[in-house]
Order: sequence, then structure tokens, then C-alpha cells
Amino acid sequence: MHLTPAMQGFILHWGEMGTKWGVNRSVAQIHALLHIAPEPMTADDICETLSLARSNVSTAIKELQGWKLVKATRQLGDRRDHFTAIQDMFDLVNTVVDGRREREYAPTLAALHDVAQEAKTDGTSQHVQTRLNETLQTMQQFDDWYAEIARLPRGTQMTLLKLGAKIARFLPKGGSG
Repeated sequence: MHLTPAMQGFILHWGEMGTKWGVNRSVAQIHALLHIAPEPMTADDICETLSLARSNVSTAIKELQGWKLVKATRQLGDRRDHFTAIQDMFDLVNTVVDGRREREYAPTLAALHDVAQEAKTDGTSQHVQTRLNETLQTMQQFDDWYAEIARLPRGTQMTLLKLGAKIARFLPKGGSG
């Protein structure tokens, strides 16, 4: 696959963005390549296009499959796997957010719940207990909100996205609370 300057720029930026999110640069670049590729690509195609070692590509593909961002398909008469990434941006964002929620946010909520419970009986000061409970309650509210939004049909979610900050017009003005 021949990469134009724009394609190279996209792949390089996606790699940089990935490192800021804690994803290996090569993993993010491979994802970017598969995201814009017009056809499924073999591991050898990816190696050649990005000038990466086969072992690096294999490891990255396994990681991307673990995140459910890339899947393998077969083609008739070819024993090799051909890889594709999620093409629909709405599905891609949902997959990333769901994966991060499962790996990062949910365990933090569980840990906060546990330490807030433990703090009731282990001599933790009331001030610290209050802070722990406020943290847990706020994070739980965000998680509950996300779960409610995620259950809505895609069309409704898209309508909410399009409304964006405009919805603030319908809310009462004032301070926090």
C-alpha cells in the first residue's frame, strides 16, 4: 500500500496521540493504518507499509484484537489472516470508551467502594471518609450517566451529540449544585 503524505501524517499523529493515552506508538500506528486501509491487510503488508518488524506487528495486532479494535478474516485460497479495524467512528469511539471503562474506571469504582467501606471501621478520620465518599459518589454518578446514555439507541445518542452544549440553554442558570 502506497502512503500519501496525508496518510503518513494521519498515521504519525495517531501514533503520537496513542502514546499520550498510554498506547505503544507502533500499536497506534498499526491501528491508524488499518483504520484508513481500503482493504484488509496481512501482517506482512503492515510490516512492509510501516517498516516494522514482524514480531512488533504480531504483538501489536494481538493487543488491538484484545481491545476489540481489530479483527482477523480469511480469504479464499490464502492461509494468512487479513486484518481490518473498526471503520465506523461511532462504533470505534464506543469500543474505546467501553474498553477503558472496563479496564480503568470500573476497577477504580470498586476500589473506592472497598476503601470507603473499610474507612468506616479502621479509624480513618471523618474528613477523609467524607472525601472518599464524595469521590465515590461523583464517579458513580458519571458511570451511571454513561451507562444510561450507552443503553439509548444509536439514533438518540447521535441526536444528543448534535445537541451538544446547546442543551445548556434549557437548563437553569446559576452556580454549582
